[in-house]
Amino acid sequence: MPYAHPEALVSTEWLAAHLSEPHVRVLDSSFKQPGVTPTARADYDAGHIPGAVFFDIDDVAEPGSTLPHMIPSTERFAAKMAERGIGNDDKVIVYDAHGLSSAGRAWWLLRLFGHDNVALLDGGLPKWIAEARPLETAAAKVPERRFVARFDPALVRDKADVLANIDSCRELLVDARAAGRFEGTAEETWPGRRRGHIPGSRNLPFDQVTDPQTRKLKSAEALRQLFDSARVAFDRPVVASCGSGVTACALAFAAYLIGHERVAVYDGSWSEWGLPDGPPIATGPAG
Repeated sequence: MPYAHPEALVSTEWLAAHLSEPHVRVLDSSFKQPGVTPTARADYDAGHIPGAVFFDIDDVAEPGSTLPHMIPSTERFAAKMAERGIGNDDKVIVYDAHGLSSAGRAWWLLRLFGHDNVALLDGGLPKWIAEARPLETAAAKVPERRFVARFDPALVRDKADVLANIDSCRELLVDARAAGRFEGTAEETWPGRRRGHIPGSRNLPFDQVTDPQTRKLKSAEALRQLFDSARVAFDRPVVASCGSGVTACALAFAAYLIGHERVAVYDGSWSEWGLPDGPPIATGPAG
């Protein structure tokens, strides 16, 4: 059973053969939570795929927000892409240090702002390294580019949208966090947030969509089975959430691969919903 969108994935073999092409641009979108060292930027500086530019999730974001890495304005996103040598005519390849953890955020942001010619490196940096492919430490050369951003509001939700949906149930929420965080039995990793989940949501931990050994995306059939097991039927619009809007994008990407192109992301996710004075929460397994 093939992927509905095989063009959304490229192999390490493909990337190695096309790295030198001027309109193939590579982004390292690795991310670590605040306080974790070495930082993702330090890891990038220590070795990255040749020509890759660092996509800092906290920089490609709206400044001044009390919430982490919220989506930027259209103008800011366009400027940040130009800073990284990304133009509207480029094919963009995204990867991260885990396979598919934060690379989905870069993929989703590019699509959110109108750039559909973006693909994920299947297996990410771990597969590239396992195959003894070259790394570089020098800063990548950034070509001069102009990026025109076109915002697609259908791909994002805010707290008001999600709160209204508790009563309407028009959309189905799926949470990418680990089961313990979703059920409220494990400590929440974002400081100061309550334990639990958004009422009515389902749970599909993001790391289940990749093979733990190869870090490659699971087959289309396996992905469909994962969503089915989580009771995500796609018979109504689906919204993905997580801790802060990063790993939710991995679920949006997996859904895209099997033909569900319009999965939205709740940008604030649990970093917003889980605040002490936040909206209602639920605990325990998905209802």
